[in-house]
Amino acid sequence: SQLTATKAGRHTVREKGTYLILRELHRCEREPHVLAACEKVVQVLIGDEPGPGLENLLEVEIPEEVERQLQRLDREEEEEEEEAWREQEAQGSTPCPEEASR
Repeated sequence: SQLTATKAGRHTVREKGTYLILRELHRCEREPHVLAACEKVVQVLIGDEPGPGLENLLEVEIPEEVERQLQRLDREEEEEEEEAWREQEAQGSTPCPEEASR
């Protein structure tokens, strides 16, 4: 996701066809953290380009209260992903279609 922090980086990532690669990875990946990262990058890639002054998202000033809320939401999301992964592991995960044909 660091590559998508700047306007030039987002342009390069889009130009290289990263969306298609992430879409395929998302079909087969089982690790919740990797899936979450893929989804976040895809959201940046398919979203509208941020307005003027937001070319570098690493330099955007976020109010302290908003940052705390985002951190709380990130923790909750991570906990949900971990729980879903544990349930998936307990049930036995299904292989990627490409893996099944090997």
